[in-house]
Amino acid sequence: MAIDLTKGPVGGHLRRQGTPFALGLVAIFSFEAVDLFFIGQLGDAPLAAIGFTLPVIWLLYGIGIGFEAGAASCVSRAVGKDNQTLAKRLTTDTAILAALCALVLCFIGLATIEPVFGLLGAPADLLPQINAYMKVWYWVAPMDVALWTCLASIRARGNALLESKIITSAALLNLALDPLFIFGWLGFPRLEIQGAAVATLVSVAIMLVFTLWHLHRRLQVFASVFAPIADILSSWKHMLKIGIPAMITNAIIPLSSAIVVAMLASFGVDAVAGFGIAMRLEPMALIPFYALSAVSSPFFGQNYGAKRFDRLHEARLLIMRFCLGFGLLLAGSMSLLAPYLASLFTDSATIQTVATQYIWIVSWSWGAYGIVMSVNAGFNGSGRPLPGVMISSTRVIFVFLPLAFAGRWLFGLNGLFAASTLANLAVGLMAYLWLRRHIDSSAARQ
Repeated sequence: MAIDLTKGPVGGHLRRQGTPFALGLVAIFSFEAVDLFFIGQLGDAPLAAIGFTLPVIWLLYGIGIGFEAGAASCVSRAVGKDNQTLAKRLTTDTAILAALCALVLCFIGLATIEPVFGLLGAPADLLPQINAYMKVWYWVAPMDVALWTCLASIRARGNALLESKIITSAALLNLALDPLFIFGWLGFPRLEIQGAAVATLVSVAIMLVFTLWHLHRRLQVFASVFAPIADILSSWKHMLKIGIPAMITNAIIPLSSAIVVAMLASFGVDAVAGFGIAMRLEPMALIPFYALSAVSSPFFGQNYGAKRFDRLHEARLLIMRFCLGFGLLLAGSMSLLAPYLASLFTDSATIQTVATQYIWIVSWSWGAYGIVMSVNAGFNGSGRPLPGVMISSTRVIFVFLPLAFAGRWLFGLNGLFAASTLANLAVGLMAYLWLRRHIDSSAARQ
């Protein structure tokens, strides 16, 4: 099951590990787009309602990614040191803590739906639809976080293929269930926008049960849950050293998105709906970068644990070249396809225009954003999470938000989108140079 990432071609490892993970993400994001397509058939109001939910959903996902990053970093370094006992202990304890924390957030979310979305600028006529969707979706969070944390522990062992199969299966199941619950096909109840959340809940629950069974019975990667409390607390402390900064890093982006949604609300619900479409299309375009960052963490973790700093430098150069080269190709392609893709979700010219303009402006900085993601993952894998926090904080708080307020005031929607482009380009360069310095200083200390 485990793969030694400290030997063999660096580019080959990143490609072989990243490709199956990318295919799994293609399934996830493609069927999320199909999910939005089905919702779009219900009208523009449900599209706008989903647009308001995205920052909250991303915030919870960001917290989950923090646990995922902590698991991937700690387990990969334990594997790099050939300490399988510690790797099993970390795998088990991290999954339990992640599920418990997400369950607490689920209860908080259920109790605060109307005030939270009121603060985001959701109009009163959309709140019933938002409430119907989120009161089901919040229950997805603890199961989803537990699932992805377990899968991150497997990826840390160099096995990305299993993760790809599981998330692809979950996406296919969600696709099959969507029209049944949304439109009431085959005798199922017609739940409309709430049906999309029910489909997600059922598919994630089924895949979580299968994953826990497979990892326990077949792969035997879990330690006993009845361990001394001191051992469990030690695992949590070890993981949270990476996990908490990673949570902060990934929470910053959805918080900034919440501010953007509040700004967009002043332009009307069509602007929020258009932004919601763009936010479904953008992750699909960024799949190669997400996959690269996901496999960068275990690669850096294993090689940092084995003190193979030469391989870290080689990986850094390969990451930069791929992100910039593929990023330019991606921007050109998406700029041409943007009007057509936006028209798939809605007939509204206003909504289509907002989504298209976002892609025309922001896509040219996606390559730089890919560098930011992979650099943050590299720092986390090396056991140094604070630089990732600083990079993300600088990008959002000190660069993007000031530019966003100024751009919105001077140029309206396009100025708001241009702020994101400038922030990605500036911070991408800073992140790349910082990672080079980190590897050099780590090698000098050995």
